[in-house]
Amino acid sequence: MYTKQSWRESIASRKYVGAEFNRWWLLPFGILNVSALIAASIIIFGPSFIGPSLVDTGSSTLMDCSGARANDYSCYQERYQQLVYNSGVKAAFADLKDRFTKEQFVKDNCHQMAHVIGRAAAHLYGDDVSSTYSQGDNFCASGYYHGAMETVVANIGEQNILDEADKICADLRNKENQSLNYRNCTHGLGHGFMGLYQNEVFESLDACDALADEFGRDLCSGGVFMQNIINEDNPESPSKYLDPDQPFYPCPEVKTEYKHQCYSKHAGYALEKQNSDFAKVFDLCGKVEEGFPPSCYIGLGNQAASMSTVNPDTEEAQTEYIREQCMQGQDAVAQLTCLAAAARQLIFFYGSDAQAKALCRSLTNADWRATCRQVRKGYMVERQL
Repeated sequence: MYTKQSWRESIASRKYVGAEFNRWWLLPFGILNVSALIAASIIIFGPSFIGPSLVDTGSSTLMDCSGARANDYSCYQERYQQLVYNSGVKAAFADLKDRFTKEQFVKDNCHQMAHVIGRAAAHLYGDDVSSTYSQGDNFCASGYYHGAMETVVANIGEQNILDEADKICADLRNKENQSLNYRNCTHGLGHGFMGLYQNEVFESLDACDALADEFGRDLCSGGVFMQNIINEDNPESPSKYLDPDQPFYPCPEVKTEYKHQCYSKHAGYALEKQNSDFAKVFDLCGKVEEGFPPSCYIGLGNQAASMSTVNPDTEEAQTEYIREQCMQGQDAVAQLTCLAAAARQLIFFYGSDAQAKALCRSLTNADWRATCRQVRKGYMVERQL
């Protein structure tokens, strides 16, 4: 059974992480379709904190993270760095996937551990993003690719990053247009910029401005806002750009170009501060500045889906939980926007559309089922680009 735990507890420590805003079209029953926005608002879980040092993996003895160290994240960090350096990325992922099915701590922290593999791979293979990405795996919400970008940005350094920023993902952009690899690359830049600029949101957004295409800038800003929220509890450099009494700050102050990502990501922060009360946050979303409530509803759909992945008893229980949360929206626009976003988030998390199909089938309204299926099929096509 699912309970209204705090947002952080519900996602078991896995803290996270649009195309043109006016590209909307009408559904048969007159509700705005926001699939273009949902496409770039997938929650991409972030690491606990940016910039952990690579540990000395000179020992030939692989770290044993069992027994007393079974819940020791630093042990797994060293283990996966050792595996990358000594046996390769595929061996590291084989170990992670095996442990994911057996160990709850690994399941709960899988995305962060995939970040570790990505950081180590980028350190091993250098700053050639295409080569590093060719070694990768989308397992656990693409954490590998985001971790790799953290290392790439850190290696370039603050002095050169603005001149180099647009070149980092250019090869993927030229080859693959708006593929998942390109999305992961530009989103990862946002996380990396926050590490480079000591969690300064506006400086990091200025670095996103250096990207040539609007799509990449948008995704980059999503990485910035995610990392800002993650950094709330960073003991070394806590965020200066969060206010529990104004959970959507700094969204009103950022450029219009970046407001969609900001409101989408801060829906999760608002949910945390409201003790996972979706009804309250739907109400708050409806009161944000004109034009951006749908962005907030998308964020709530992402959260509902992500929170449903924590120990789901059955597929039916998972879909029931998502429906229950999304149907607390104040009107059909809020509810369906939430459900459509949840369907995409499920595909992103699982790398399969099985759970999204179940969610779409569970909707009793025929028009809503059709819309959910359209969103699901569209995202599956995008993932194959």
